[in-house]
Amino acid sequence: METVQPEADERSPLLNAEPGRETTLVETLQENRSRWRSIRVMYLTMFLSSIGFSIVVSSIWPFLQKVDKTADTRFLGWIIAVYSLGQMIASVLFGAWSNYRPRREPLIISIVINVAANILYGYAHAPPTHNKYYMLLARAFVGFGAGNVAVVRSYVAGATSLEERNGAMANISACQALGFILGPALQTAMTSIGPTGVFWKMIDLQLNMYTAPAFLGAFLGILNIILIIVLFREHCVTDLERAKSINVNIQGNSEMLENADGDIDLVAVITCNILFFIIFFAFSIFETIATPLTMDMYAWTGKQAVLYNGLLLVGAGVESIAVFVAIKYLAKRIEDRQMLLGGFILIFVGFFILLPWGNQYPRIQWAERVQNHMEAQSLRMVPTIVLLK
Repeated sequence: METVQPEADERSPLLNAEPGRETTLVETLQENRSRWRSIRVMYLTMFLSSIGFSIVVSSIWPFLQKVDKTADTRFLGWIIAVYSLGQMIASVLFGAWSNYRPRREPLIISIVINVAANILYGYAHAPPTHNKYYMLLARAFVGFGAGNVAVVRSYVAGATSLEERNGAMANISACQALGFILGPALQTAMTSIGPTGVFWKMIDLQLNMYTAPAFLGAFLGILNIILIIVLFREHCVTDLERAKSINVNIQGNSEMLENADGDIDLVAVITCNILFFIIFFAFSIFETIATPLTMDMYAWTGKQAVLYNGLLLVGAGVESIAVFVAIKYLAKRIEDRQMLLGGFILIFVGFFILLPWGNQYPRIQWAERVQNHMEAQSLRMVPTIVLLK
């Protein structure tokens, strides 16, 4: 059996790894290639899941207004929130499923759901009534399909050794951030199609700047299914199995066995989950209100809002990639806890800058309507005043 070193670029840690551990995995060259090929398929799955989330985020509001005039910003909030609700429920279900069955099953089923939901989103204009509820249902199932991220992360964690895991999980996060970049970028590029686009009457297909991203997401989902069927294989690596494979005397190393079965630090786990929630909460605020806010405050059209907000999200995604790269090097010099605190300070500074400053404000979209309404009200009051005299 040939001893193979894990690929250096894949296992380069994002955070500080534990010193003094053996990094050699004993496996054949074919097994190593198959394992990393499957891990890269999971990278792609995470990347496409992020694209499915972000590719329509800047266009949901103008598309909602286009397909259903009765929809308001409160309903937009529900459409945004239902994605996360579906993902939360599905993460538990798919995670439990993957514990008892091959991971390929929940992965393929979740992506099939995602493909069908994107197609439903693209056809939200077709029903004669209640179009906003079809959009709501579509986004709910897109989120449900995105619940496979729990399976993706658990597989990558189980298919890597402890030394490889930090780097692999960092790459997963980088792929997620890259999806957040490319999604809005694709949406921005598709604004050239325009809000009308083309119509294929035979299948009642409207391909415009709002529906094209959804159909692209469906196509990428089909491609992902093919790659999982053809390339993905189950692999599992644990530190205990690794130690046995390199002939470490497990019976004589009681400390290693104790560490392998040690208690989980629940306080640390819960704290990390809370911090993760806070970060995504801050992100979802702008995800929900950015498009309607800019349309109101800057009098942007739907096309302008999709274009400019898409560019803003692309910039945020590029910044995220830069942060991931920087952390990889800063982690060698700065304690992880200090970096986490510094990140939250930056978030606070960002919110502070976003507070209204000065006494000059942009002309909001409905200012003319308010002024016309006030003038009409004053004209209606004139006859009343005359009669009173």
